[in-house]
Amino acid sequence: MHCKMEFLISAKTAIPPARRVRIAHALWQRMMCSTHPGICRMQSIATMALVCAGLTAAQAADAPYPNRPIRLIVSGVAGSSNFAARLIGNGLSGSLGQQVVVDGREGGVLAAELAARAAPDGYTIHLNGSALWLLPFMRTRVPYDAVRDFTPVTLAVATPNVLVVHPAVTVKSVRDLIALAKTKPGDLNYASGNAGTSNHLAAELFKSMAGVNITRIPYKGGAPAISDLVGGQVHLMFGASLAVAQHVQSGRLRALAVTSAKPSALAPGLPTVAEAGLPGYASVAIFGVLAPAKTPTALVERLNREIVKVLQQPEVKERLFTAGSEVVASSAEAFGAAIKSEMTTLGKLIKDSGIRDE
Repeated sequence: MHCKMEFLISAKTAIPPARRVRIAHALWQRMMCSTHPGICRMQSIATMALVCAGLTAAQAADAPYPNRPIRLIVSGVAGSSNFAARLIGNGLSGSLGQQVVVDGREGGVLAAELAARAAPDGYTIHLNGSALWLLPFMRTRVPYDAVRDFTPVTLAVATPNVLVVHPAVTVKSVRDLIALAKTKPGDLNYASGNAGTSNHLAAELFKSMAGVNITRIPYKGGAPAISDLVGGQVHLMFGASLAVAQHVQSGRLRALAVTSAKPSALAPGLPTVAEAGLPGYASVAIFGVLAPAKTPTALVERLNREIVKVLQQPEVKERLFTAGSEVVASSAEAFGAAIKSEMTTLGKLIKDSGIRDE
């Protein structure tokens, strides 16, 4: 046996080198099996394990996407974003044939960090809003990079605010409000939720573009802010359309305009702030779906198509509208452009206004 192996390995034989090596390996295995059967069995088991592992990996790689559950990470275990995530998740579960598990996390930073660190394989997606890419402007450090660590999939929904005043403030239009604020700089005040929230930034953008000084009165959330506005403790607010609608209808608040770029069905009959006296103004809260950076383009495109189909279903649109949001269902490119636009416009506003996360 040894002589045969030496002859095969020798360069003097006419057998091609690669074949000589394979034959020599087979002869060596035969020799080991005849003299050391225990070692031979162990090698056979190890070889089969490697082959099976290779087949399993190949089968998983070749299986159609998705072949296991998808995790949809969202900030909060309740609220509007969690509600939207569950609608999207339920729809995707049906269309993709795999369960979409909504993973609600307390705190937007934790949710974003988990999504940013996930494998870019299409099995983790993330629903978040402007806070994701604007928070870095308000904090010294965050554990993710909003551009480098994420790939936009679709801008799902938008929620406009409504500029409302207490009836004691005698203005009837945006132009009237700007004129009054300019004659009494610092005398008027506005209520807002936490720093960097949609209603806060809407007011600060208004102040910046109109060149007026209106004092902010901060609240821990929109509900107590609206309560004090209705009670006359503050003068005005940029409130979520759904939250202020009943007070406008009852006459306890006066609505002047909606903050979206175009008139909104969520605020029927109201002009936009831009139309009513402040050209170029637009401010809405946007929420979209993202994937970890480096997720393959084909998977991003598939997710975009499937999520857009879910969002465009009449029942889903109606339920989101009833909750105060309008479906956008954009392309991935349009969502990316919206993120960059907000980072440019509102990022500068945050820096210039000295807004810090509270």
